[in-house]
Amino acid sequence: MSTDVSENGSAAVAIGFDRSLLLTPIRGGNTFEETVERILQTVRLGLIHPGEQLPPERELATMLEISRDTVRDAIASLSEAGYLAIRRGRYGGTFVADSIPAGPIVIGRDGEVLERHHFTVTDIHDVLMLRSVLEPGAAYQAALSDLSGELRERLWSVHQETAAATVDDYRRLDSRLHLMIAEMTGSNSLVNQVAQSRVRVIELLDEIPLLPPNIAHSNAQHESIIMAILTGSPDDAASAMRAHLEGSAALLRGFLT
Repeated sequence: MSTDVSENGSAAVAIGFDRSLLLTPIRGGNTFEETVERILQTVRLGLIHPGEQLPPERELATMLEISRDTVRDAIASLSEAGYLAIRRGRYGGTFVADSIPAGPIVIGRDGEVLERHHFTVTDIHDVLMLRSVLEPGAAYQAALSDLSGELRERLWSVHQETAAATVDDYRRLDSRLHLMIAEMTGSNSLVNQVAQSRVRVIELLDEIPLLPPNIAHSNAQHESIIMAILTGSPDDAASAMRAHLEGSAALLRGFLT
């Protein structure tokens, strides 16, 4: 996906920036498992809301560059797991379930969605370590990118929407902001890695309270990251992102270990 979000054609434009962010061409041999993961990430990160409709199978197949049969099998798997609802008839289609399952999950070897019963200290360390490597690097590269005026405005707008979010919407919009920073690098692979990491981080964050003082502090840190990116200061962007992640990590370790 290019930085102007145009490579996927009309299907991507029709469903908007947020929703097309992770629905990019799949590379590699495990197309079914990766399709399940991409759609699940899109749902779990709130890029498509409960009750909203997914693109038709034909458009999803085009966006992911896979067969319609693979899309159909992935949708059936996620429907059985309770994340999607398939409706028949004139106004039918595939919709995000009105109430999606909560709690940690893993994707099995055959693409099945399984519950994870708890996080160990090792699990928590693994999640936080991966994030600490990926996201400062994404911020650094985003600050090096030649961003158009439109992208600059969009990044600032997404930051403002996150800062103004209600408690109920905050984590969804926070995820969108972090994914957009990764998208600014122009690397689909990095976006997908950050998305995988973000799903696991959200599973941890869902286990602790969302504290208003922490939200205010997080928004101030977001602004430092965004300003460093917009002014082309890669070292400052990486440093600000690292400080932001360290704050979240400290809260998670305090509550969960």
